[in-house]
Amino acid sequence: MSQLLLQKPGVLWNISRTPRCRGTNLFPVATKYYTHFVTHSGKARNFAGNEWSGVVELRQPLTHARANRELRVLLAQSFDLDSDDIRILHWARLH
Repeated sequence: MSQLLLQKPGVLWNISRTPRCRGTNLFPVATKYYTHFVTHSGKARNFAGNEWSGVVELRQPLTHARANRELRVLLAQSFDLDSDDIRILHWARLH
């Protein structure tokens, strides 16, 4: 392949190999957690509540010391509840 062909501005592989500006548009990869939790409404604390499980994606990893609190706040916002209405049964980071 000739150097002249590689230097042509419209050649597809030349465009893909040419570095753009120094800034990047990369975003942090979401951190995924498996969560198993129970929701209670404030009025019905004596009932078992609703049990849920699933994967939660966060932009930043949880801090180990405050993981339960951070997850409860996030889940409470999603369910439109108070964080005291969420009880985390189990959580684990997915790899």
